[in-house]
Formats: sequence, structure tokens, C-alpha cells
Amino acid sequence: MFEPVQSRRSGAAPFSMALAVSAVLMLSACYGTGGKSPLPSGQAAYAAIPERVEGGETGEKLHAGDRISIKVFGEPELSSDNYRVDSTGYLQIPLIGEMIAGGQTTRELSAEIARRLGAKYIRDPQVAVAIIDRPRSTFTVEGSVAAPGVFEANPETTLLTALAQAKSPVVTADLKEVMVFRMINGRRAGARFNLNDIRKGRAGDPQILAGDTVVVGNSALKSSWRDFLAAAPLFNIFTFF
Repeated sequence: MFEPVQSRRSGAAPFSMALAVSAVLMLSACYGTGGKSPLPSGQAAYAAIPERVEGGETGEKLHAGDRISIKVFGEPELSSDNYRVDSTGYLQIPLIGEMIAGGQTTRELSAEIARRLGAKYIRDPQVAVAIIDRPRSTFTVEGSVAAPGVFEANPETTLLTALAQAKSPVVTADLKEVMVFRMINGRRAGARFNLNDIRKGRAGDPQILAGDTVVVGNSALKSSWRDFLAAAPLFNIFTFF
């Protein structure tokens, strides 16, 4: 009778297993080196993407796609209900030209328009700004989540609830590399958050706004280990345990 194969090879099995694990770890280290995002983290992250964005006394801030009304009293040629904030957050106004509107409240924008008009063209201008219409407010979740996609934003949306809508990070996600990107004053800003700290209450849960993009990073170590486990039965690595 022949001796079972696994019995003859059992002495080599632990060594083979250790060698395979070492290879996986070495490969993961190679892929992981230099892979961290250069975006600000810790307290600096909350300076770039605050825990809560206050809309000011007049409510929500303006953002790309908003159709707004600008009334300059006594100046019908400057007044219209069809001003539109473009995709980069800018607005075109006669006499003034291009100016930033995204990220400002209606009160802030009206004050800036009045200041610019008063500096050169109109004595003591009276300006009123109102939001007439805005596109459906959405944010995007990408990266290592179970169901990436575009989701509807509301004033209560935070990083945790945004990820919950995307069915949470997958097992290979790097929870220390959760990035949020946002257009602020016409420029793209971003920050890196540690989801473990947020879940444990050690860090704030930042608000997610319409237009934001959330990207969950991938852990090279977890990914390589999962691939290793998936391939392991093919090599009979665990036959001897």
C-alpha cells in the first residue's frame, strides 16, 4: 500500500507555507512603498474639509450648476434670473466679468458684487442674490467599496453615511486612506481621513457636500493576502493542517 502523499511531504509543508507567506509579504511591501496619498491628514485634513460647513445666515452655499437671480436695483441691464454658476464655480456678470460664486452664500456674493460695482461703476449699488434653481445634489463614492456610484446629498450626509450608501468598504480597503475631494473657490481641494478613528469617535465625521468625491484606498497587503488565500488550494498549501 502506498503511503499518502501528504504524509511523505508533511515535513516540508511548514517550510513551504512559510516561504509562500514570506513571498506574499515581500510583494505587498514592494507595492505598498510610496503608495500613501500626499493629501493632508489628521488635523490638517479637517482644515481643508471641515467637519461641518456652515451655510451662513442665508442658508446653503452656492455650487456649480446653480441658476441664480441677481437684482441690481435701478439697473435692469444687470438684473436677471438666468445667471448660471459654471462647472468650475465661476459666474459671468456684465461690467464685472468673471468672478467666483461657488462656495459663497447668497449674502456673500451680493456683497462682493456690490463692492465691485461700487468701486468703478455705480454709486452705492443695492444688490440682491437668490437661488432660483439647482440641479439634483449628488456626490460620488469610488474605490474600494462594495457599491461605488453617485448618491444624493442632503445636509445630514457625512463621510460615514456616504460610505454606508456605497455598501461600506470592502475587506481589502485601506481604512486609513479615505480621501474626500471638493471644489473650493474654483480650485480642487482634498484631504485624507482615518475611518477607524471616525468610527471609534476619536475623530470627527466630516460633512459630505454636493459635488464631493469620496475615494477609498486599497491595502496592498490585504489584497495580496486575499489573492494568496484564493490561490492557496491550487498549491495544496493547507493540505497538512
